[in-house]
Amino acid sequence: MNDCVEDFRSRILERRPLRLRGGGSKDFYGGPLHGEVLDTRSHSGIIGYEPTELVITARCGTPLAEIESALAARRQSVACQPPLFGAASIGGVVAAGLSGPPRARTGSLRDSVLGVKLMDGEGRELNFGGQVIKNVAGFDVSRLIAGSLGTLGLILEVSLKVLPLPPADATLRFELPQDKALAALNQWAGQPLPLAASCWQAQVLTLRLAGAQAAVAAARRNLGGELVAEPEAAAFWAALREQTGSFFAGDAPLWRLSLPSVTPPLDLAGAVLIEWGGAQRWLRGDVDGASLRQLAAQAGGHATLFRGGEKSGGVFAPLTPALMEVHRRLKQSFDPYGVFNPGRLYPEF
Repeated sequence: MNDCVEDFRSRILERRPLRLRGGGSKDFYGGPLHGEVLDTRSHSGIIGYEPTELVITARCGTPLAEIESALAARRQSVACQPPLFGAASIGGVVAAGLSGPPRARTGSLRDSVLGVKLMDGEGRELNFGGQVIKNVAGFDVSRLIAGSLGTLGLILEVSLKVLPLPPADATLRFELPQDKALAALNQWAGQPLPLAASCWQAQVLTLRLAGAQAAVAAARRNLGGELVAEPEAAAFWAALREQTGSFFAGDAPLWRLSLPSVTPPLDLAGAVLIEWGGAQRWLRGDVDGASLRQLAAQAGGHATLFRGGEKSGGVFAPLTPALMEVHRRLKQSFDPYGVFNPGRLYPEF
C-alpha cells in the first residue's frame, strides 16, 4: 500500500491537473471533467472496524459495497445510506457528500465523517479528526472535505461513524396531493414517530418507519395508510437510493432543490419527486436554470443541476463574493498549484 501512496505523491508533485477517480460512479456529478485520471482503486481495504465503538476506517479505493457487507454482518450500517451507483468507492462517497433516503432522520454523510487522511497539493499526508465521535476542537476540516468533490486533496483514508440497524421497519402508502402530503410530513415531524424516510411522487406519499417493534407498531396504528409488503418496500427504497426508478430514467436534466421542509408546492414545469420530509425536491425536465435558482433562493434554499443539462452556467448555486473568497483561500491553502479536479466544484478553480 505504501507503493500506491508514493505513486500518488509522485503524480501530484508533477503539478499537472489530475482527475481523482475511484469507481467512476459519479463522473456525471459536478462540473466538466478535466485532467489526467488518478485511479485510487488500488489503495483499498478496511483498516479497522470496531463494532462496539460504532466506527469503521477504510482506504479511499475500498468499494462502499464491501464496507456495507462488513457492517451488515454485525447488523450495522452507514446510517444515511449514500448511493452506490454501481461501483462507488468510499473516497468518492465522501468527496461527493451525497446522502440517501434516511438523511432527514440520520443526518448527512458529512455528519458521519469522523476523520480523514488527506494528501494535499504539496504531497503531504495530513490527518484531520480521528476515530471517536467527540474528537474535534476548532475547525473541523474532516467534514469540510465531505462534499468538496476532490478539489482540496486526495482522500487516502476515512473514518466513519456507523449505527445499528433498527430492529423493525414498515412502509406505508397514502394517496395525497402534494400540498396535503407536505403538510402531513411537517406535522408528523413534530411528533414522536419513528420516521425513517419519505417519498412523494404522482399523488402518492410513501413513508418508512424504523425503530423498536413497539414504536413501529404504534405508529402504524396511529397513521393508518396502506401497508406495503416487505419485498416490494425493500425494492422501492433501494430504487430510490440508487435512482433506478422510472422518475430518474431518461436524458432530461435532473435538478435537486434543497428547501425548508415547510416550503409550499412550487410552480415547477416538470415532474417532481419529494424526499426528506419536504426538504429535498427533485425536478425532471428542461427548465431555465437562472429562474429556477431564483425561485429556490426566494424560498430560502438553492438548486443544483444534478445530472444532464447544460453545465456552462455552473452546476451549483453561485456563491456570494464573501463565500467565494473563503473557497478561494481554502483552495490555495490545500492545492496551491491547482492540481485536483479543476473546475469540478466551481468553474473559478
